[in-house]
Amino acid sequence: MKKLRANMDRYFDLLDERWRALPLRKQRQYTLYFFVVYLLLTVVVIGKVMYDTSKSGNNMVIKHIENPVLKNGNPARLPDSVSTILKNQIYERK
Repeated sequence: MKKLRANMDRYFDLLDERWRALPLRKQRQYTLYFFVVYLLLTVVVIGKVMYDTSKSGNNMVIKHIENPVLKNGNPARLPDSVSTILKNQIYERK
């Protein structure tokens, strides 16, 4: 784990050196591009959420979660889970 952290630190230091080696104008240009892409992505996601919520047939029904085992029948007659475990045929004696 320490070796991985050391390798990552070296890699990030290398990236930092490469970033600092760029001219200031290029750094600003790249930062502006990343910000514009982030802003565009944010607008698209917000627009998609607004579009989905504006649909008229978008009704959400909230109800309790029911246990599917209890739906099938009386819980008193359900077998114990320990007794229902099936053995693997490989490990049984012949």
